[in-house]
Amino acid sequence: MDIVLSGIRSTGKLHLGNYFGALQNFVKMQHENQCYFFIADYHSLTTHPTPEDLHGNVKQVLAEYIACGLDPEASTLYIQSDVPEIPELYLLLNMNAYKGELERCTSFKEKIRKHPDNVNAGLLTYPTLMAADILIHKANKVPVGKDQEQHLEMTRTFANRFNRLYNVDYFPEPVAYNFGKELVKIPGLDGSGKMGKSEGNAIYLSDDAETIRKKVMKAVSDAGPTQPNQEKPEAIQNLFTIMKVVSSPDTYQFFDDKYTACEIRYGDMKKQLAEDIINVTSPMRERIEAILSDDDYLRKVAKLGAEKARASASQTIKDVRRIIGFREF
Repeated sequence: MDIVLSGIRSTGKLHLGNYFGALQNFVKMQHENQCYFFIADYHSLTTHPTPEDLHGNVKQVLAEYIACGLDPEASTLYIQSDVPEIPELYLLLNMNAYKGELERCTSFKEKIRKHPDNVNAGLLTYPTLMAADILIHKANKVPVGKDQEQHLEMTRTFANRFNRLYNVDYFPEPVAYNFGKELVKIPGLDGSGKMGKSEGNAIYLSDDAETIRKKVMKAVSDAGPTQPNQEKPEAIQNLFTIMKVVSSPDTYQFFDDKYTACEIRYGDMKKQLAEDIINVTSPMRERIEAILSDDDYLRKVAKLGAEKARASASQTIKDVRRIIGFREF
């Protein structure tokens, strides 16, 4: 059985892309592997959230992932800051992480280019904290996007370096968990790219019906095809891609035939698409709201997750301290 770890951003609500993408695979894999899912609230500190934002975001994300099928009993679902062993391992790994290799990280260079007034040590050592998240449970598989592949490579470097420095075979070198054809990619409403919070093109699972209708009606489209069987431009293909996921096959075929015959009315298509999205998201939104209103249940989930995560993490830290040479008097 593989040990699989995945971090969850604590600064954003779930959208359709998350749900139909990796999350559905997470729900399945939690019954097939030893899975650790954590809400990365330490990582969010690089953007200086306010105390209210930080707590509210963590609570929202925790409720949303439970509502969408992550089972706190089947997997280990925890909040990063509830596991003090993580920052300890982060500190120990930083002692053998070098400034040059951290500065060469693509994401660091991109962040300082976009935000030159916020070049903090947390951004520089972000890959080391990510490595600590992974290695604290000795995970051997990590679901990562394209933008995180370099960080995973650095995790392998840190694991290998630790093993070599202390002449042990302790940390595994984790590899990317690739969902392959199972991973559904949901495009955004802006006519290009994937759906995402930072792109401002997302439909969130917690959006109400009226919000969804407004967003979908504003989605990028064009004047329509000018000849039969015309290839769909990217913006139009995006609408059909979303429809294929949320609508019935008959509905999708109806509008596809209309497009092929140059009879498509995008207003009608968007109205139908909005209602189909609402039908898919409404039950989840209701579950999210119910879970958010139950503080006792969320507290119980967080406590259970922390206990399960710390059982693994404390053993790792105990071993690492012994390997490094720390001893009690």
